Amino acid sequence: MTASVTTPRLSPPARTAHRHLDVDGVDVFYRESLPDRPDAPVLLLLHGFPSASHQFRRLIDTLGRHYRLIAPDYPGFGHTRAPDGFTYSFDRLTDVVEGFTARLGLTRYVLYLFDFGAPVGLRLARRHPERVAGLVVQNGNAYLDGLSDAARAFTALTPDTPGAEQTVLDLFTLPATRAQYEGGTADPALVAPEGWLLDQYFLDQPGRKQAQLALAYDYRSNLAAYPDWQAWLRAHRPPALIVWGTRDPFFTPDGARAYLRDLPDAELHLFDTGHFALEDHLPEIAPLIAGFLDRVGDGPATPAGREAS
Repeated sequence: MTASVTTPRLSPPARTAHRHLDVDGVDVFYRESLPDRPDAPVLLLLHGFPSASHQFRRLIDTLGRHYRLIAPDYPGFGHTRAPDGFTYSFDRLTDVVEGFTARLGLTRYVLYLFDFGAPVGLRLARRHPERVAGLVVQNGNAYLDGLSDAARAFTALTPDTPGAEQTVLDLFTLPATRAQYEGGTADPALVAPEGWLLDQYFLDQPGRKQAQLALAYDYRSNLAAYPDWQAWLRAHRPPALIVWGTRDPFFTPDGARAYLRDLPDAELHLFDTGHFALEDHLPEIAPLIAGFLDRVGDGPATPAGREAS
């Protein structure tokens, strides 16, 4: 007699389109999930350094059937190609992302702010507050409280600082890129090597290190803008979900808690991991994002107003 076998029910991953879009002469590459319903809430995924949209592949696979996840590569990152003479600054990255959203006709979205995605996304939010349905903040700093000593020293560098260029260039090496992914994780075996290897491949492309060097020197403009971003948060009170790796060597958990000063109804979850928290905590973080998108949708959300660990 043959024993019966129960076939597990598997939820298929989302279908993802990989596209290019011209934005004022910049060839922007982006990934976009194809959800089951056309009116699905939009989550605009803004990546960090030294990565690109590929850092969100697993999140898109996990949530993309139910929500429209869109992840562009900035100029100087990933598959996006900028013309010769492009000025690499956070204002210009925001210009391109702003043009990208306009070309796609995005009028309402939740912003995912990670690392560089915070200065880009908060600039975008100030330009178009009416489009922001909510914020998902993951190790995306907007407060001096959240800068580690290493981050403060790095952001103080200028082209005139002795040895500054070499200090910055050392961050673009394979050991440094790998350390950004594995640093702070309880189990580095949970971090797939493809992420940091692909990041390094793009960093090693012609012209990319000079683009990143320019952005490193421009990072101080973000610190100068912190008070304006905080004022915007207080004025508009967007619904917010904050998820944060507490062992991030750059952005400390004090930066996560600081958001609660201006967004007291935000939901805060802290995770015992490093900078790229999605790498080893996707199973815990993805349901939080899904729940937040369900609450927010295209209209006002009901904030949870609590901190969890």
